[in-house]
Amino acid sequence: MRMRIVDAFTDRPFSGNPAGVLLLDAFPDDARMQNVAREINHPETAFTHPLPEGGEADWALRWFTPATEVAMCGHATLATAHVLATTGAHSGPVRFATRSGVLVATPHEDGTITLDFPTAPLTPVELPEGVADALGAEPLTALDTGPNIGDLLLELPDEKTVRGLAPDLRALGRYSERGIIATARAEDPSGNHDFVSRCFFPNVGIDEDHVTGSAHTALAPFWSERLGRPALTGLQASPRSGLVRTEVRGDRTLLTGRAVTVIEGELLA
Repeated sequence: MRMRIVDAFTDRPFSGNPAGVLLLDAFPDDARMQNVAREINHPETAFTHPLPEGGEADWALRWFTPATEVAMCGHATLATAHVLATTGAHSGPVRFATRSGVLVATPHEDGTITLDFPTAPLTPVELPEGVADALGAEPLTALDTGPNIGDLLLELPDEKTVRGLAPDLRALGRYSERGIIATARAEDPSGNHDFVSRCFFPNVGIDEDHVTGSAHTALAPFWSERLGRPALTGLQASPRSGLVRTEVRGDRTLLTGRAVTVIEGELLA
């Protein structure tokens, strides 16, 4: 079983968000996929196999963290599309059948890949009691991001506050299904990003995610409304860091980034 490690939402090895990618003939049983994801021990491992021609999708795709299967993952989808394009396993746009419906990834001549994902429905909510203490900062705004990603989106006063967070991760797990997205407007509007974020997902075995494509389906509509522009660039300020170009098109959000393969190997077990 051939395995690749791909860094997504970056053009440099050892940055962005790493994902395991396995191209298969069919899915093995769930326990085996979970064991493989646990062994790879990256935020996500993607398993994909081709589907018969003539259907609504070209490849089936599932994502596992070291702890559980998830309903949506952006960076591992980008990583999978990168592997399909660079190995010649698939050319042109690829349609993935997933738990979140059919997701399309389109490679471009400049090496970028655009993902077409559903826009997260944002619902303002009261700030839960205790979440500020768990996060280590006082949010300005709290929003529920809907069932696909299951996060609590918290707007913080400024970029410096987001970058300086050192939350109580165990306590944060009480406040949403997956975790917390913390965000603020970019400190320098003339820089390479319009907003900044960090993502903490202790409930799925990821204390801090490096660059989270799915979170940007919520961040994009939030900041597009605030800043008055459909197309923006988000910086996820984790230790590995990465950029996500976003464009809101109604109920769909486009996420564009780069990826680089850093490891290829054979799974022997």
